[in-house]
Amino acid sequence: MSFIAEHYNYWIVIVLMMAGFYIVIASNNLIKQVIGLSIFQTSVFMMYISIGKVSGGSAPIVAEAVTSFSNPLPHVLILTAIVVGVATTAVALALIIRIKAAYGSIEENEIGDKDNVSE
Repeated sequence: MSFIAEHYNYWIVIVLMMAGFYIVIASNNLIKQVIGLSIFQTSVFMMYISIGKVSGGSAPIVAEAVTSFSNPLPHVLILTAIVVGVATTAVALALIIRIKAAYGSIEENEIGDKDNVSE
C-alpha cells in the first residue's frame, strides 16, 4: 500500500486546515471567519484523534489475547474540546449579532470605516 493511501486521514486534516485558514485570512465577513475557524478547529480534532489511534489496538479493557491497546486520553480530551468549541462558536455568533445591531454591518472594512469616522 502506498504512503498516501495509508495516511489518508492526515491528508484530509491538511486540506481542512488550509481551507479553514484561507477562509479566515481571505474573508472580511465575520460569519465566514467564524465558519473558517470552526473548519480549522475540526481539522485539529481529527489530527489528535488520528494520532491517538493505535493500529490493531483495542479498547483499554483487560482481556485475554489482547496485547495492544489504544490510548483513550486523546479521544476524551477532544470530546471536551468539541464542547468548548461549540460554546465559543455560539458566543462568537452572539457577538456578531451585537456588532450587526451596533454598526449595521458584519464586514470588517465597513466596521473599521465607521470606527474611524467617529474618532
